Amino acid sequence: MSQSSLKQPPPINGDLYDIESELSDDERAILLRWRAFMHDEVAPIINDYWERGEFPLQLIPKIGALTMETIGKGQTHYPRMSPLLSGMLTAEIARVDPSLCSFIGVHRRLCMTSIWLFGSQEQKDRWLPPMLRFEIIGSWVLTEPLVGSGAARGLLTTARREGDFWVLDGAKKWSGNATFADVNCIWAKHAETGAVNGFLVERGAPGYHVEKIHDKISKRVVQNAMIRLEGCRVPEANRLPGARAFDDVARQLTNARADVAWEAVGIARGAYERALAYALQREQFGRAIAAFQIQQLNLAKMLGNVTAMQSMMAQLAKLMQREGSISPERSSLAKAWCTEKMRETVAIARAMLGGNGILLEHDVARLFADAEAVYSYEGSYEINSLIVGKAITGYSAFV
Repeated sequence: MSQSSLKQPPPINGDLYDIESELSDDERAILLRWRAFMHDEVAPIINDYWERGEFPLQLIPKIGALTMETIGKGQTHYPRMSPLLSGMLTAEIARVDPSLCSFIGVHRRLCMTSIWLFGSQEQKDRWLPPMLRFEIIGSWVLTEPLVGSGAARGLLTTARREGDFWVLDGAKKWSGNATFADVNCIWAKHAETGAVNGFLVERGAPGYHVEKIHDKISKRVVQNAMIRLEGCRVPEANRLPGARAFDDVARQLTNARADVAWEAVGIARGAYERALAYALQREQFGRAIAAFQIQQLNLAKMLGNVTAMQSMMAQLAKLMQREGSISPERSSLAKAWCTEKMRETVAIARAMLGGNGILLEHDVARLFADAEAVYSYEGSYEINSLIVGKAITGYSAFV
């Protein structure tokens, strides 16, 4: 068919192998509700917030309402859904805006999950219902100014017991949501035993100081913070009794890495779909650039990456559904490989747009920049690769 006779281009769809069809009808309805929300409420405003480095706080009540409308009946503390639906929702949100994906992930995947897994029943009853409704916002605080990948052995923030209180001293960095969070799940090393404990530190606690991190080139909408803990007093009632060692933190990170891999799927798909839309309408030399061989090669490469990532994560979701858990090597391989392919995909998309690829108006520039943060957090590519390497060889290459 000649270019001139092509009346209507095929639909733009980054799910070539129809992974979405693996969802039940009810699950697909939930996915479509979130897709509509991201398209109608988030997409029109997010570039402006990204440029200003601010968070659209007015969306939080809407996110809470949509959450309550789409979770199963009778769920009052923690959302329960299939691993495939959970992952595809993460990808759907990231497909439009990775920053909002981080906001929800830090609040629910990290902070709420810490309380769900390690909290007392009293803590669960107090915090989780309003957090599920997004009436109370959470942050999750592990990384420090001098401690990133070495958190398993080298946390410098300490906690010491004084009667019915714990006193926290130290500094934390990169804590998402922390500038406006109501409760912060902070991990600190017991001053005497060296064990890693978790504490729910409320906003305004004595000795708790938070300052926004400025001048980022990635995930500018996410409100990352520096936290200073200077004799911060936390009641014993706010210590997570089920968290007794870094292994408990690692358990959360194992699950979180799979979620970040799904986020990478969404970012790559969003970049591919926007690049395809641009190629279909952008004309050079008298025809759409989508008609040129080199751009079709680029599009096929991107779609291949997206499809492989989707297929990998769909299989991982099936394993999680069947086995009820996920092994560290499986989640680490997913996080490392999917974020690497995401990075490649957004780079191709940005190059396809030429000079327009560095402008926010086409969205690709934002996805390109945000991908860099995703590549680094929840374990760098190298750290996750070493976790896989240890599992398949039996040798630990960690220093």
